[in-house]
Amino acid sequence: MVKVRDDLPLWHDGSLDAERWLESVTQGYEIRDPEVLLKALQLAKQLSDEAIANQTYWSVDSVQMGIEMAQLLMDLRLDTESLVAAVLYRAVREGRLSLARVERDFGGAVAKLIEGVLRMAAISAIQNSSDDVVLGQREAQVDNLRKMLVAMIDDVRVALIKLAERTSAIRAVKDAPPDRRKKVAEEVFNIYAPLAHRLGIGHLKWELEDLAFRYLQPDSYKQIARLLDEKRIARQDYVNGVVQALREELLSYGIRCDVYGRAKHIYSIWRKMSRKNLDFSQIYDIRAVRILVPELRDCYAALGTVHTLWRHIPNEFDDYIANPKENGYRSLHTAVIGPEGKVLEVQIRTHAMHEDAELGVCAHWLYKGTDTNGKDHGYEQKIAWLRQVLEWHEELDDLPELARELRSDINPDRIYVFTPDGHVVDLPPSATPVDFAYRVHTEVGNKCRGAKVNGRIVPLTYILKTGEQIEILTHPNANPSRDWLYPESGYIHTSRARAKVAHWFKLQARDQNIDEGRALVLRELDRLDLAQEPLHDIAQNMNMKSIDDMFAAVGAGDMRVGQIVHAVLRQADVGQPQQELPLARKVAETTVKPGKDDIYIEGVGNLLTQMAQCCQPLPGDDIRGYVTIGRGVTVHRSDCENLLHLETIEPSRVLQVTWGVKPTRTYPVEMSILAYDRTGLLRDVSAVLANERVNVIGVNTQSNQGDHTASMQLTVEVESLENLGRLMKKIEQLPNIMSARRIRGGQS
Repeated sequence: MVKVRDDLPLWHDGSLDAERWLESVTQGYEIRDPEVLLKALQLAKQLSDEAIANQTYWSVDSVQMGIEMAQLLMDLRLDTESLVAAVLYRAVREGRLSLARVERDFGGAVAKLIEGVLRMAAISAIQNSSDDVVLGQREAQVDNLRKMLVAMIDDVRVALIKLAERTSAIRAVKDAPPDRRKKVAEEVFNIYAPLAHRLGIGHLKWELEDLAFRYLQPDSYKQIARLLDEKRIARQDYVNGVVQALREELLSYGIRCDVYGRAKHIYSIWRKMSRKNLDFSQIYDIRAVRILVPELRDCYAALGTVHTLWRHIPNEFDDYIANPKENGYRSLHTAVIGPEGKVLEVQIRTHAMHEDAELGVCAHWLYKGTDTNGKDHGYEQKIAWLRQVLEWHEELDDLPELARELRSDINPDRIYVFTPDGHVVDLPPSATPVDFAYRVHTEVGNKCRGAKVNGRIVPLTYILKTGEQIEILTHPNANPSRDWLYPESGYIHTSRARAKVAHWFKLQARDQNIDEGRALVLRELDRLDLAQEPLHDIAQNMNMKSIDDMFAAVGAGDMRVGQIVHAVLRQADVGQPQQELPLARKVAETTVKPGKDDIYIEGVGNLLTQMAQCCQPLPGDDIRGYVTIGRGVTVHRSDCENLLHLETIEPSRVLQVTWGVKPTRTYPVEMSILAYDRTGLLRDVSAVLANERVNVIGVNTQSNQGDHTASMQLTVEVESLENLGRLMKKIEQLPNIMSARRIRGGQS
């Protein structure tokens, strides 16, 4: 639920009584150097009074916001340096206090913390900038973001102070204009709530999400808040009875425990209703309790007691202890049919797990100089995650990718696999051994040559499953393959791994990238029978100075071959002559209508269509139609010789046609395969066709005993040009295959 701002001790004129506030908080929180914090409070108040006198005072009460930030950081158990930085932050940000004076009066550590928080303002700058921002400015903003992430790596307190500042800011915009509230809410929702989630700080994450939701979707927020409030008293009475019954039952089994009701947050209710298309009455965890026990074994003992006491609901049990969330969250979640037949959610965890869930990285905080016995493993994992975000961002230079990474583990459908040493690594669905290798370490991915799953050799395109043990086989001379960058090859399914591979190729020599890129592009165009299209205009349309620049971009992994293929197809379409057709004038208002066979015929309604056998067009090819007598429209490729001949004879019967949005049928196409002859060659090719669910309607094979080669000509049915390209890539990966390419009209 939305948290209200705490009352602060004030003087009769409404200003803050700093001494009384400090005295009150030290009763429940141990401050190592309270006199330093008091000195910072007095300086902040003095600067605020001077600003008021000089009429340069900002609308936000900076002293009160600084104290509110300090209180939030006290809840996170941060040190005095962090509290002082929070109190002075607004004065530095508003230009009323220099970092040099902060360093002189309070030390370099405090000044460095404030400087790091100021750098994090780069997120706001990039988040609110448009795509057409001047390149130099964009690069400067990205550089600021990198500095912010470096500060987070060096000292996580910077990120925690920024989270406290944004929490205080979104609390303070309650009476601000709507556009201001929305701007702050969008930033908090997109960046800072996910960051709090990834750092495992549960109570801040919930508050930030609820407040942002309140301003972004006020109607939905008020509706759920009203539904919660209507039954609040009855629900509380019910939960109190459940808590009492659970406590007595657990104690009777000798399980020491704390049991209490758990508040359900408005945004999480709305998200569950939206995601599962449920009504408010169908949300199971509106009535919820939490059980805290001393030891891990007590968690499962308590779970057995709960399931003995009440019948559990199938498919509503999650064991986040055996399979923790990526941010380290551990707990048991179950839903049962409780008293009076009402659904009840129960969470079970140890006190240590609860502390982790509420405080996250702060529960493992290590102050420099106060711990000499080594570093906490959980804390180090969180620092490692921050470093991964930094490395990835340096290679992508893209804030939306960063935001997606920050939000990525909100999706619960992740897989958990083991390293050979038994460490758990989490990955998104459909991850491959290559994704795993780059998740472990960049150099492991770069030197990857093969993989074993549960001791068995598997292809690098193998889809990993939860519970499998993965071993990456490396070699000092191995390097990434450019095939890994192409989605249709199936080697990589994560943006992080793809960015790593692209970055590796970007570092290679330009001449090598040009040669590799040229070979890839020309091979793909030749294979799809598009090699005769000129590439000079393509390079210009893609903002490249020359064809070599375009080839270098492909070789470095900055551009995909598929982009060039689609650009070639678009150019071929634009280059076709536009004609005024007699049929187009007969139906004045109808410009595009869907016809059969996924074809749109411009200027007419639905007509019978059929694919020409002479050129066998596929979705993605540039096409035109020819009106036949009694058989509707025959669709040809635009460069088909038969169509060009018919156009010279009867131009009025040639129509402009385009492909539909999505293929709903297959199309016959002929392709040739050249290979070194071996036993089982046709069987292996047939296996690929079967795995891709491709129907074969014709096969012709010939062997040449002189050079020990074999050639195959197949007629297959595919849905689109993209499907054909993927099929030929899979065939080329077979042993002894030299080439696989499309042929037109039976002639290579």
